[in-house]
Formats: sequence, structure tokens, C-alpha cells
Amino acid sequence: MRGAEFGEVGEPLGPDDPTTVGGYRLAARLGSGGMGRVYLSHTPGGRPVAVKVIRAEFAEDPAFRARFRHEVAAARRVPALCTAPVLDGDPEAATPWLATAYVPGTSLADVVNRHGGLPFPPLLLLVAGVAEALGAIHGAGVVHRDLKPANVLLSADGPRVIDFGIARAADATALTRGGSVVGTPTFMAPEQALGRPVVAASDIFSLGQLTVFAATGRPAFGEGTAHGVLYRIVHEQPSLDGVPEPLLPLVERCLAKDPTARPTPAEVIAACQELAPGTGPLSRSPDWLPPTPPTPRRPRRRQLALLAGALALLASGGHLLLPNDERPPAGEEYGTIELPAGDHLFLGEDPVTPRASNASNAHQIDLRYFTGGEEPLLRTAEGNELVRLPANAAPTAESCRAQDSPTVALPLNSFTPGDRLCVRTRAGHVALITLTHPAPGPHITLTLTLWRAP
Repeated sequence: MRGAEFGEVGEPLGPDDPTTVGGYRLAARLGSGGMGRVYLSHTPGGRPVAVKVIRAEFAEDPAFRARFRHEVAAARRVPALCTAPVLDGDPEAATPWLATAYVPGTSLADVVNRHGGLPFPPLLLLVAGVAEALGAIHGAGVVHRDLKPANVLLSADGPRVIDFGIARAADATALTRGGSVVGTPTFMAPEQALGRPVVAASDIFSLGQLTVFAATGRPAFGEGTAHGVLYRIVHEQPSLDGVPEPLLPLVERCLAKDPTARPTPAEVIAACQELAPGTGPLSRSPDWLPPTPPTPRRPRRRQLALLAGALALLASGGHLLLPNDERPPAGEEYGTIELPAGDHLFLGEDPVTPRASNASNAHQIDLRYFTGGEEPLLRTAEGNELVRLPANAAPTAESCRAQDSPTVALPLNSFTPGDRLCVRTRAGHVALITLTHPAPGPHITLTLTLWRAP
């Protein structure tokens, strides 16, 4: 369902992962979410497929199985053009599963979180493409119920909407178990947040939120606790700062509190066509997305140190000239910092203090507490690096520079109090972060040691 290149996609299977499901031999784990886990496999002819295995708590519910069977059958009727079509499945298996076509592409969530909001032309094509997918899904009698950036893949032929259909079966099961609702609070419609019937227009509200996120890099109703976000969705107006002005009327209609006031997918497409430059219809070339900015490649500090040592050795006639009492440089020590959900730290300012994240300062996000996706994350801007610091590593800048396997995002749930990570920025700053209270909530707490670039 998601990924980029077959040879390097996903993570190796772990000890608690199955090796085969329904005759499909699993090659890697693509991801996981509220419904279950997704694995990469292949058909006998070698075509890649994504196999979704449903969580045990849903599998144990007979009512869920009946709804799941119905929704998978409906999902099979959805045209393949704008989605990842359902190819196979077994709702009656001990652990229900289904297989869909594998769509090479990066999720909208990853693209925006790494590179910021989309320019207007690809944004317009995104909105029209997702609306077209929703029209096909609704035409098959299915309501998505969990449309969000992570469920939109940006492929060469346009956006593909995935994970539709089965959310309805899970939603009813969750409600019978405790009043919760399956779905991502940040992108829910008001009626869904209130536990009322979810209709096709609910997906249009989510499309409006998705458009704001794609344009600005932030959720329309902010970040924070689920209860706070849901309250704002139901009772307050969205923040549309940064949305291109030509799109504002359409986005405002999509985000109407009254479902009957929202446009249909066909009306969304028509509005996008009217906004398209020129007089012809919307058209999408294989390079419809803006190019990915190259990641600056810094020389490794170890290599620089070896080069400097060699030069010093030559300059001294064969004797390395280094002072005997050289000490690692001291860093700036910050006490406890409370980092609110949605805010970030910029290591280039003095002193370093939490700042609200928005499109205008996206390039300054060195460490952000992000809560707008499937799980809370610690993120950094593209070109920077996050790395975990092992418990036995010295708390120094050189230890931070020496760590391998950098990334731009780390799941907050993978940390416990006292765990450490390092931030390495494009500007050359290095920071050691010690998480004193990493439990997801309105804010997390941490301490910071900063070594500024010369």
C-alpha cells in the first residue's frame, strides 16, 4: 500500500511477525496502525502486494467479522484508478486479512512533514485527485471514515487513497467496547467526533482538513490532546492562514459544520478545474509533484578529524601536534524545557525556547513535538538528522556526531524517561536531548545540551 522501492522498502520481520498469511509469503513490514499491521509480499508472478493483518482484538468480535466481510466486498467494487484495489482477503481466517495492490509512492504526510506545504499547482491536482478517488469510493457504497495524509499516497499518476472500507467495521466495534471512535482525531468531521452517523460528506470535511495540511504543513484545527482537537473541530473555526487565496472558498465549504452544506466530490473537482491555469482541463504529468530538495551531505566529522590529523603530521615533519590537555568543548546547558504539542525548538536562536510551528518557520524546525498523524513523533526539518544516543555513550558532541542510522522522525512512544537522542542540524549545531517526561500529552519535558556551530 505504501512505499517507494521494492528492494529497500519496509522493515525486516520481527519475532512477533508472521512469515506467511493466506498463502502470501511476507517479505517485510511496511507499517502498523490502529487496525493492524501491513506487510509486503508478492504474487506468484512477482507482483508486489500489501497484506494487511487485522489486530486480534477486532478478530475476536463476530460482529466485526460480519461487517468486515461486507466492507471488503464493497471495497472490491471500487475502481482501481485512484486507489489501491483490494485483490484478495479472508474475513473468516483466524486472523482476518486482506491484500491490496502495492502502490509505489510516498504518503502525503511524509512529503509535507519533510519538505513543507505544496505549491499551488500540485496542491490543486492533489485536491482534485483525492476528490476523484472519494467519488469512486462513495459510488461503491463505501465511506472512508479515516481520510488523512498518511492514507494518501503520491504516485506518479496522481494521488491514491488507501485504507478505505474496513474503518467502518472497526468503528462500530470500538463503539460497542467503550465509546471510542476509530479514526484520526485531527482529521475527523464534527459528526464523527460527536458519535453521530458518518456519511459521504464526512469524507469531504476530512478532505478540507487534508487540503489545509498539504498547503501549510499544519492541521486546520491545531494540535494537542485528542479532546482539545475534537472540541475545536465541533465548536470552533479552522485556521486557514497560509492556504492559497484562490482555494479558500472551496476549503471553507468543505469545512462547513453542516454536512449538507459541503460540496460533493464532483463539485470539488469542478471547482479545481475552474482554478486551473489556462483554458484546458486539469492534466497531470509524471513529474506533477515538485522536486524533492536535495539533502545536504556534510563531511563526516571522523573524516575531517583524520584529514586534520594527517595535515598536522605533515606540517610537523612527522610529529602530530596536538595539545596534551585538549578537552571536548563544553556545551550550553539548559534546564527543564516544556515543549508543547505542535511546537518546536530552533537551535540557532539564543536562548533556545519553544516556538509555535507554522509554514513560515518550517525551515527552523530542529526538534518538533508533532501530534498531527497516526502517532506522536519527534521530528526535524529536512536536511537535519535525529539519532538515538545509546545508554553507554558519553554525553558529548562527538558521541552525537558518531552515531549512525540518522532519521527525520522518531516515534515518541518508543522512548522512556531518561532516554537520549541527538539533533544534528544543517547549520552545524549539535544538541543532546534527554527526555525526562516523554509520555504523549499536552507537552513533553526534556533537558538540552547545545554545541553551537563555530
